[in-house]
Amino acid sequence: MRVMTLTLDVNVRRGMLMEKKTARLTLLIDPQKKRAFEQLCALQDLTPSQVVRQLIRDYLHKHGAEYETQMTKEGKNTSS
Repeated sequence: MRVMTLTLDVNVRRGMLMEKKTARLTLLIDPQKKRAFEQLCALQDLTPSQVVRQLIRDYLHKHGAEYETQMTKEGKNTSS
């Protein structure tokens, strides 16, 4: 079975308070699943990164994991 690397890019929207997204997660998935996932995301007007971030937040919440969120505004890093 051939697998492809899917790298989740970091996108920061200007003018909005958003989570600081500087960590990268790389995973291997089956090419047909990747294609189907990307097509479904596009139909829902979402990026694959947005969907995966939501899946991770839901999974952490479901299992009671605690984490601290760093925020950024207008693309500027607010942490030291």
